Amino acid sequence: MKLHILGARMSYDEANGYVAHVQFEVEGHKQPYEATLQSDRGSEWSHSLFFLGESGSEEEIDSVEAELDTNDELFFSLIDAAEQAWNESEAQNR
Repeated sequence: MKLHILGARMSYDEANGYVAHVQFEVEGHKQPYEATLQSDRGSEWSHSLFFLGESGSEEEIDSVEAELDTNDELFFSLIDAAEQAWNESEAQNR
């Protein structure tokens, strides 16, 4: 499964830990997606997957969800995008 990152952002607070939102497209799918990632300490991540904008095919989002659950490389590419956005944001705030 090939995906293209459209954008990412991440924030941190003591109550929620790290919360990231990564928008991406999947090759061959009609609608883009947004993954919300959460980690208390930045090491173990949980996620939720949504359509970005309007709803799309249930089969397509289910296939992306299954791939994220089984394909570590794909899942970590979302985390990498979020961490890169965090690092860029931190650099701008200095």
